[in-house]
Amino acid sequence: MNEPPVGISDAGVLAIAQAHWDRDVDRVEHLPVGFGSWHWRASVAGTARLFLTYDLPKPGRHTAQTLETAYAGAASLHDAGLEFVVPPMRASDGRFTVPAGAGVLSATPWVAGERPAVADGVRPLLERLHATTPPALIAPWRPLVGPQFSEELAERIFVPWNHGPFGARARDAIRTALPEITRWAETYSRLGAAEDPDTWVMTHGEPHEHNQLLTGTGIVLVDWESLKLAPADRDIRTPGGLFDLEWRLDEIDQYATWFAGPHGATDDDREAIAGLETELSRA
Repeated sequence: MNEPPVGISDAGVLAIAQAHWDRDVDRVEHLPVGFGSWHWRASVAGTARLFLTYDLPKPGRHTAQTLETAYAGAASLHDAGLEFVVPPMRASDGRFTVPAGAGVLSATPWVAGERPAVADGVRPLLERLHATTPPALIAPWRPLVGPQFSEELAERIFVPWNHGPFGARARDAIRTALPEITRWAETYSRLGAAEDPDTWVMTHGEPHEHNQLLTGTGIVLVDWESLKLAPADRDIRTPGGLFDLEWRLDEIDQYATWFAGPHGATDDDREAIAGLETELSRA
């Protein structure tokens, strides 16, 4: 996120990092990276030591407990020999998340790397992940929106969205695209109902280039909050397939909530309205 979160300060993040992961950390710096969670670099005498992530619960998607379970699962995968998994570190109380503000804070060791130039380089890693015995308690995939999604969305756009500068624009874009949204939701529900849980494997959920780092020893995968037992296609996202539709509908759902409520004209708001319009119009 481009702007720091509301409800937790850099000083608060620093204090938690010192108390739970590394007492020598003397500075944290908010990083304008990612979208949906907030991140900081934690340093010791100018040298990066930790990568900190602040997650808020997302109704229907994440609670503090499901985040803890996902991060614990990622640590288990790493311990089982998947060296490309960059898992969160245990906090001083043995857990992987620490309550902070309205959400939870987690930490991974700082990993120096850059985005890979070849996107397909991650495929062999995903094949290894999919062949790994699932850790205990990992949540199974469930559809993120139901068959009545478009009808519920139609009810939400029935009233004006006048709590910020992009409300009317977002509402009009969704209203125009509602017939297509209805078709996408129907197809998504049909494809989801046809899935066989007996064939499901461990999936990262978002193994795109923003969650890959090319290091001196190869590609590693970060950001394991979406770890789930699911169809392997969840990590491939075939255009027009189940998980391509899931991404699109989930983005529309989250952006609808964003712009129906109070918002401003920050860089994050501008990125969000662009994201909504992209999902509504892309092939």
